This record gives sequence, C-alpha cells and structure tokens, in this order.
Amino acid sequence: MSFGRLERREAPKPMSDINMTPLIDVMLVLLVIFIIAAPLMASALKLQLPKAASATPGTGSAQFIAISIDAQGRYLLGNEPLEPDALKARLRTLAAQRPDAELRLSADRDVPYGRVAALIDWAQAAHLNRIAFVSERDLPAR
Repeated sequence: MSFGRLERREAPKPMSDINMTPLIDVMLVLLVIFIIAAPLMASALKLQLPKAASATPGTGSAQFIAISIDAQGRYLLGNEPLEPDALKARLRTLAAQRPDAELRLSADRDVPYGRVAALIDWAQAAHLNRIAFVSERDLPAR
C-alpha cells in the first residue's frame, strides 16, 4: 500500500510583538489622575485654629523666628512692631542668616485670613519654608 504524503503545516510562530494598547491605556489613566490630583496637593494650606484640644508645645529646632499678628492687624517680630515693608526686609535678612530656621506664626483669631496668607507669602519669598502655626491648648471645662 502506498501512502501519500500528508500535508504538513508549519507550527504557528509565537507572537513576538508586545501589545502596546493596554500599556498606553494605563499610562493615560495615570496621567489623568496626576493632572487632577497635583493642583489639590499644591494648593492645600494646613492651618490650625487658635485653640486646639491636642495642642502641644513644639519640640523643633532651637532656631526659630517668632512672628505675631495682633487683633488690630499689626505685625510683631518677637516683641518689636514692624510695618509690612520693614517686616519683609527683616525676613529676607533673617533667612540669609539662618536659612534652616523655623517661622512660628501666631495670629489672633480675629485676624482676617488674607493677612495670614500674605505673611506666609512674604516668608516663602524670603525662602523661609518651614512654617509652624502656634495655637493655644483648649482645656476641657470641668
């Protein structure tokens, strides 16, 4: 009996190309998430209210600059009252002398938020980026 030749097909070759579509989809989703989340992280300003139940004295660096804003809106560097332009100049001088100093900001609860934000802006323009907000401890009533 004579057998004919059976047709032999080649085995399918393995696919050597990477499917880029899922990778591109994941990257686009991550890009959208970062586009939405980045402005939220950059514009957040953490500010403690003047009274807080868990307020504790800071245990930070020994070098700090104390600035206060009283109820009338006057700026005090330590106990020395200063005009805004003089305060800006002093902040630049202090930042040059002590670049790693912490700015401890205490503001009266009646001070408008705009004044506090302006002071933070002046400090950051002087390259003082470590800012702490001072609050009083709110003791529970007995």
